[in-house]
Amino acid sequence: MTTEPERAGSIYDLGYRSYGGTRLGRRHAVRTVYVESLRSAFGLGRRASSKVIPVILLVIVLLPAAVHLGIAAASRQQMDIVKPEDYSSFVEVILALFVAAQAPELAGRDQRNRTLSLYFSRAIERRDYALAKLGALVSAMLVLTLVPQAVLFVGNAFTTNDALEYLREDAANVPRVLASSVLVSGLCASVALAIASRTPRRAYATGGIIAIFVGSAAIGGILDATVGRYGIMVSLFDLMTGATYWIFSAEHEYEVATELMFAAVVGVTAISVGLILRRYERIPA
Repeated sequence: MTTEPERAGSIYDLGYRSYGGTRLGRRHAVRTVYVESLRSAFGLGRRASSKVIPVILLVIVLLPAAVHLGIAAASRQQMDIVKPEDYSSFVEVILALFVAAQAPELAGRDQRNRTLSLYFSRAIERRDYALAKLGALVSAMLVLTLVPQAVLFVGNAFTTNDALEYLREDAANVPRVLASSVLVSGLCASVALAIASRTPRRAYATGGIIAIFVGSAAIGGILDATVGRYGIMVSLFDLMTGATYWIFSAEHEYEVATELMFAAVVGVTAISVGLILRRYERIPA
């Protein structure tokens, strides 16, 4: 008769206990996603090569202001080479390149690494995640649109004989600069993120974003020349410029009312935000 071998296994009490610390909650989770995404947009906390493109594009965006101030300082008089309402049209291609480079990073990395389920299993909701990503990209764009305008504003003041008088007289442009920067940043960021959220592949997303901006400009020019004046409203670049002129009440050469272009920018931005939210409501976690 065989006997069973003596069991050698042991059960250990590892002392697992539920978390007893402070739960920071949904608001803190959203803020963390926003801050980390904003840092990621400029390559902060990542390898050195990730900082190259954002820094180069930021420097290029500052060039028109630097050239303007250099000429004004050399001539020792105030000049209107680059007006505040024209600045976005000088750098609109650079702004498009920035969102084309950074939107796929913000939207695609978590999809590639399959970490979305970790976010959505916590306090944060899908809508929160999407809005935090969008807010981070808009904030990054505001750096590129507001910093050059601030440099131009302060620099112009110091090229005049009375800096304080210039600041007082030109202070009315500050709200317009803020409004136009928010408008341009919101349009670029929302369109880019709506495209980038569709695919985890960075190359496809970047190519799609560039194609939308450049392609819409080309199609708008063709339609304007063949179909009629409203064809220009297909171009995202022209919509940004026209809406900015409307905010500044500036003279322009468009045959279309700039208030319509402003309304179109708001509409495209709203549709893009809706597409982003819809995408993250349905995206596999």
